[in-house]
Amino acid sequence: MKKIVVASLNPVKMDAVLNGFKRLFPGEDFRVAPVSVDSGVEDQPLSDQAAHQGAENRAGAARQSVPEGDYWVGVEGGCDTLGEDMIAFAWVVALSKDGVGSSRTAHFRLPAAVQKLVEAGMELGDADDQVFGKRNSKQKSGAVGLLTDDVITRKTLYEQAVILALIPFKRSDLY
Repeated sequence: MKKIVVASLNPVKMDAVLNGFKRLFPGEDFRVAPVSVDSGVEDQPLSDQAAHQGAENRAGAARQSVPEGDYWVGVEGGCDTLGEDMIAFAWVVALSKDGVGSSRTAHFRLPAAVQKLVEAGMELGDADDQVFGKRNSKQKSGAVGLLTDDVITRKTLYEQAVILALIPFKRSDLY
């Protein structure tokens, strides 16, 4: 059984990572080992670059914390501006003993009320909870789930990016 060290204690991130591995490598057995590590970036990254750096930092810190893993995965949600709008997305960075892969989720536009709170310094999950009258939505369906009535959830959004980040491991002959 291969050990995936996920750089988060958030069940949504852990499930998305495990599901991504299982879907791309259906004949293999995996188990997730969560670890709490620092992203090395702001609690709410406000640029594509900062979110990518956070995912990269998390994966690297997970490898240092739990070196006996087979894979180490960092997931970092971020926001950025696109014209007048604010968009949300996440980066996934996956490491193995001899390789690296990364991918970003699709992005989506945030409502103005959420955008204002994030611009004022609030984390996206907290802003969502305030605007939508929810509690701990970042460990549930997230902003995307709240906005789509769970047609797409945070877990399903992240899962696709995990799969794409794993391409270099699936097709190691090409990488």
